[in-house]
Amino acid sequence: MINDSQKWLILIVVLSLSLLLYLLAPVLTPFIMAAFLAYLGDPLVDRLETYKLSRTLAVSIVFSIIFLILALVFILLLPMLESQLSYLLKSLPRYLVWLQQELLPALAARFNLSPDVFNVDALRQSIVQQWGSGGSIVLKIFKSISDSGLVVMAWLANLVLVPVVTFYLLRDWDVLVDRIHELLPRSKEPVIKKLVLESDSVLASFLRGQFMVMIVLGIIYAIGLKIVGLKLALLIGLLAGLVSFVPYLGFIVGIVAASVAMLLQTQDIMQLWPIFIVFGIGQMLEGMLLTPLLVGDKIGLHPVAVIFAVLAGGQLFGFIGILLALPVAAIIAVLLRHAHQQYLTSSLYESE
Repeated sequence: MINDSQKWLILIVVLSLSLLLYLLAPVLTPFIMAAFLAYLGDPLVDRLETYKLSRTLAVSIVFSIIFLILALVFILLLPMLESQLSYLLKSLPRYLVWLQQELLPALAARFNLSPDVFNVDALRQSIVQQWGSGGSIVLKIFKSISDSGLVVMAWLANLVLVPVVTFYLLRDWDVLVDRIHELLPRSKEPVIKKLVLESDSVLASFLRGQFMVMIVLGIIYAIGLKIVGLKLALLIGLLAGLVSFVPYLGFIVGIVAASVAMLLQTQDIMQLWPIFIVFGIGQMLEGMLLTPLLVGDKIGLHPVAVIFAVLAGGQLFGFIGILLALPVAAIIAVLLRHAHQQYLTSSLYESE
């Protein structure tokens, strides 16, 4: 049994680690990303080792595959995303004119509102001033970044740091796991090992599976929106796929953004039906095929719990909290299930 002193020690350690995480959040992002990539790649490295390859060679192969894929995605997608963002920003002034001169007066007349309630002149003029001259969005971003040498240095450091840390974590992953295993109290080792294995199963199912679901959904939405003629298909499709790790958020964000974009593009409300069909098909494929096949039901988190975890993580630790929210929530879910089982077999539950 854990005595009171040990309980206080555990509490102090947990609080200290939480405070340290909060203070170091700005510099932890590349390490979290590297750990995520290493965690995804470790099973493949272990599989290659079964074919008599050395750990270093196996890691080199997996490392090369991961960053080759990322580089190809970056090279192929960035020009298309830049083109669609340029189109969006150049078209915004025209869209705002249509909104103010046609759509908003119609809404005001329909709902008996004063026309002065809707006024987008200031916003339109600001957009015209900022983006009327056109140009490359990427160049504008780099120009704004170059105004601060420290920002450039931090950005370049993260760009180099992620692959370096990923390589070393992949190479030494099993060693790190063995070192942590050696530190476990021998009397608690079986229980801790069981919980860790269950947590690993949950995290593997969620992180690797949900990552694939996000990619597939992004592709489905982008292709579907392209087929129905939406000019911002790639941008909105990838956005919807990216935020789909929160239940229904990808569907809601995607259908709202695509509907607004299609309405602005065509000024025809009937063109919204193809948008609804695309996202309806995507939602059915996600619920009936992608999630059961790639993720399964091992995570055991209610959609409300997932939403709360993401919001709480972002509120407490910012972007780093959002990255860690669902993995931490999945581990907490495993611990709570174990605690619940212990409670059901305890004298406290069975006492009269």
